[in-house]
Amino acid sequence: MTQQLSAKEPTAEQIAEQQIYKQMGVSDSEYELICGFLGRKPNYTEIGVFSVMWSEHCAYKNSKPLLRRFPVDGPRVLMGPGEGAGIVDIGDNQAVVFKIESHNHPSAVEPYQGAATGVGGIIRDIFSMGARPIASLNSLRFGRLESDRVKYLFEHVVSGIAGYGNCIGIPTVGGEVVFDESYEGNPLVNAMCVGLIDHDKIQRGVAKGVGNPVFYVGPPTGRDGIHGATFASEELTEESEAKRTAVQVGDPFMEKLVMEACLELIDTGIVLGIQDMGAAGLTCSSAEMASKAGNGLELYLDQVPQREEGMTAYEMMLSESQERMLFVVEPKDEAQAREIFDRWGVICAKVGKVTDDGRLKLYHHGEIVGDMPVTALVDECPIYNKPSTVPAYYTENENVDTTRYAEVKDLGAALEQVLGSPSVASKRWVYEQYDYMVRTSTAVRPGSDAAVVTVGGTRKALAMTTDCNGRFVYLDPEVGGRIAVSEAARNIVCSGAEPLAITDNLNFGSPEKPDIFWQMEKAVDGMAEACRVLETPVIGGNVSLYNENAKGAIYPTPVVGMVGLVHDVDHITTQGFKQEGDVIFLLGETKAELGGSEFQAVVHGVTEGRPPVLDLDTEKKLLGTVLASIQKGLVSSAHDLSEGGLAAALAESCISGSVGAKIALESGGLRPDHLLFSESQSRILLTASADKAEELEQYIAGQGVPAAVIGRVEGTSLEIEINSVSALNKPVEGLKQVWEEAIPCRMK
Repeated sequence: MTQQLSAKEPTAEQIAEQQIYKQMGVSDSEYELICGFLGRKPNYTEIGVFSVMWSEHCAYKNSKPLLRRFPVDGPRVLMGPGEGAGIVDIGDNQAVVFKIESHNHPSAVEPYQGAATGVGGIIRDIFSMGARPIASLNSLRFGRLESDRVKYLFEHVVSGIAGYGNCIGIPTVGGEVVFDESYEGNPLVNAMCVGLIDHDKIQRGVAKGVGNPVFYVGPPTGRDGIHGATFASEELTEESEAKRTAVQVGDPFMEKLVMEACLELIDTGIVLGIQDMGAAGLTCSSAEMASKAGNGLELYLDQVPQREEGMTAYEMMLSESQERMLFVVEPKDEAQAREIFDRWGVICAKVGKVTDDGRLKLYHHGEIVGDMPVTALVDECPIYNKPSTVPAYYTENENVDTTRYAEVKDLGAALEQVLGSPSVASKRWVYEQYDYMVRTSTAVRPGSDAAVVTVGGTRKALAMTTDCNGRFVYLDPEVGGRIAVSEAARNIVCSGAEPLAITDNLNFGSPEKPDIFWQMEKAVDGMAEACRVLETPVIGGNVSLYNENAKGAIYPTPVVGMVGLVHDVDHITTQGFKQEGDVIFLLGETKAELGGSEFQAVVHGVTEGRPPVLDLDTEKKLLGTVLASIQKGLVSSAHDLSEGGLAAALAESCISGSVGAKIALESGGLRPDHLLFSESQSRILLTASADKAEELEQYIAGQGVPAAVIGRVEGTSLEIEINSVSALNKPVEGLKQVWEEAIPCRMK
């Protein structure tokens, strides 16, 4: 093979002798495997291509054995893991397309562009399937808000999300923001997108038809984002700041043009395969499209549009410049495809062709500069079963008594502490930067249990949420994994929707550490079990590992993105109390369970013990009962109990409804502070109008779900009696002020 190399690039011999491949994240054993696949030593371009394709970000080499434990099938699943996004049937020849992905490491060193391009990338995943994106969500984690660095990261991540989403015209309708010192120095920025599609428009990323041309669409390729996939597959260090070149730069106006042109192209029916250039750019899209079709691919790099002078084959193949796509059509349809992109003002260049030899061949300046088996790149990456060890902290926490803390007598002050915690407090400062009403289909805005977006021309709507309590997962990964899925389902049901499926973003520390790998496998086991029982299969997602800082790993944070179907818009339900006289019900049982709770963290200053227990059969019965009650028209409001327990849920429902409540509780032997702030699972607040309360009570009792009438919507204060003794009396306006001012309207 003739090799055309830049004068600056090392030779194949130098790569081997100086072990340059290690700088790209390739181990000695992996390098030997690559040499075996090629029958020779790889040149600089080839080792670069292998390094990104075999990175954790692209190959899931440390996590694939765990991902196989997820249930991925179901009667509604039209497409599961393996494509740009998963697809679930919603009836009437329509389907919902959704996925979540991370941009953690880029956001740590370049927060605005890191977050913005995370949004752009997940949007491309959706429209590459042929779907029209209708909504975006996010799940964000930062260190403590007292830190100037954290304030900087928080402000610029939110600005990046807002800047990209607002410009492209896709509403950002929901999400979550959590602050904890475990994320200091390593924020989590997970972006989710949801789209709608007709069944006959579904696309796949395949390079079909030997001899067919391959087209590049989008702006020219630059040097931004080179080795972004490998950057995302290593720990952040003090040197990471120097890797800003591994962070891409986004252009939402260009993405809008590319999206509209691609959707018009797909509408013509001539597309044989299409995929976005995400992680690993041109390398990943070309190799994966060829692999899924069982074909090969030739790329002519001189034809790749280039933004900078003198770009090498290595740079073009590894660049992660944004807003770019690859597609395949038959030669007879080339002119029609070009006309569409010309009209939209988007570059469309023929850069290759489909072959039958099963190889990815790269040509530059008339010479071959890369020749690799497609299966070796995509399917033959070594898969590792990492050693797993139970962490010492887990064993130590087993016997911690989380009820031993001195009793908190001033429950009103404790409630204000919890509501004033940035993780619980209003996120208005965040979502008011987002255009969440663009396209006018947003039925439930940010701030309730789940966002709801209507489906045009129908009575249907889609509810969507992102959820995970990293503290629970840290204290018991298996239970925490079950809770993450269950809480997402609770949020969906409280919005009046039937849970359909999940996409997940598994954010963990380094899998090289046995205690971290144990967290991963246990969390996946818990999530998988919950998905099976609740019938919410996993249709896709993302793994983000090596999330570490100077003190160690982040809390294990397997974020769950869930979508549900509202069968009739009349069923849409929100958390705010509606009108005076409505009867308030508490469904589920409260126990003294403070491990991992917000109360434990902000009032007692610790995170220890075990998280609340969760019985999945109990959860499933609760969800079915609440959804049926909503669909019967018996429910005025619904709100799940999560961070902050019963006290916080009551306060949030009062604040959202701008009304007070009078509550009378029986302690059942629990201490008042445990009763109000325990985060026991499978609990939901419902309200019903006075004329429907009895029917609701009878229906719930008939389903065998524990429930109690605990009060009425009334007045302008939240008044709580426990065992007929006043325990808390706070004006709702004052609670609202605490809740809204915890996150300042301007970061300083």
